Amino acid sequence: MDRRTVIRATALGAGTAAFSGVLWQQAFADVAQPGPSPYGDLLAPDANGLQLPAGFSARIVARSREQVPGTSFTWHDAPDGGACFPDGDGWIYVSNSEIPFLGGVSAIRFNVTGAITGAYRILFGTNVNCAGGATPWGSWLSCEEVPLGRVFETYPQGGRDAEERIRMGRFKHEATACDPDRQVVYLTEDESDGCFYRFVPDAWGDLGSGRLEVLCAGGGTSGPVTWRAIPDRDGFPIPTRWQVGAAKHFDGGEGCHYAAGVCYFTTKGDNRVWAYDAGTERIDLAYDANALPSGTAPLTGVDNITGSASGDLFVAEDGGNMEINIITPAGVVAPFVRLLNQPDSEITGPAFTPDGSRLYFSSQRGPGGRSGDGVTYEVSGPFRLTAPGHRSD
Repeated sequence: MDRRTVIRATALGAGTAAFSGVLWQQAFADVAQPGPSPYGDLLAPDANGLQLPAGFSARIVARSREQVPGTSFTWHDAPDGGACFPDGDGWIYVSNSEIPFLGGVSAIRFNVTGAITGAYRILFGTNVNCAGGATPWGSWLSCEEVPLGRVFETYPQGGRDAEERIRMGRFKHEATACDPDRQVVYLTEDESDGCFYRFVPDAWGDLGSGRLEVLCAGGGTSGPVTWRAIPDRDGFPIPTRWQVGAAKHFDGGEGCHYAAGVCYFTTKGDNRVWAYDAGTERIDLAYDANALPSGTAPLTGVDNITGSASGDLFVAEDGGNMEINIITPAGVVAPFVRLLNQPDSEITGPAFTPDGSRLYFSSQRGPGGRSGDGVTYEVSGPFRLTAPGHRSD
């Protein structure tokens, strides 16, 4: 399979709809390029300093160190990775707290109208909980971004204690993404020479036992890969990333998102979005800021990533212009939302509601630039719910 074919396969975004009909032929044949957003240009900022396309609106749902509206629960400092989960006719948004020793995870419950009906903790007393990932069975994997960091499986509905998943490796964890087709969990590592891993559980749905493997490949940005077992998942005295000589190293692994045979992951050190084609076991680039003329890259400081049912990827910036950028299946990258006057923060935790009509995310340090100034937002509007060219009837 040549590079052109690989990019065509890997560039299709989230949701199985993205792989149906004519969209397969419409996928871009090179890394994503700047272009017009399918939602149009950003408008003047709203009252909260958010610039959005026409038809979209935003509200604040939580602020660090303040009670979540309508509840007596105080929202955590430094909100980071997040995800949404169905809850009857409503949904739950979970959010990590990226602070030392007291990190953990909090949750906000919404009813069918979007009104907040509750907020509570689902993980306590862990260390620098950065990103993570949702599982197909409805739990949230919260990751510690420290040397010898751990993964905790938490339960958004509450009423059940979180469980430490030590078999998933001890390293500077960032994000996870579940691949139900191959029944593995992909993991990123936030080190300048970090690796890309997968955890193969002994039984799908039970992360208590299994083996940890690392992606191995040459020094390029595209081509075939293999997987090799990590000899010592505890990472001491030799860190996991240095245990396999053939392991491929990435410059600061960040967000991770799986959809329809492709696992996308970001690297902040070189401003790239990678695409791992799990079916053919190849990697390639979906976006590379360094390949664009100087000063023209719309997306820099790549960080958390999620996807919508339309096949679009949404990539948050740590710094940059404080934007979430969209990468479309047609290979266009453009701003979707921009936060003004927050130069010392980063955008974290982008996640869609189960019906795809609302997007949640946080400004980790808010306008004040401190962990206690975090703000969590909700954006609603006419999000594309099917892939372009795909008929839903």
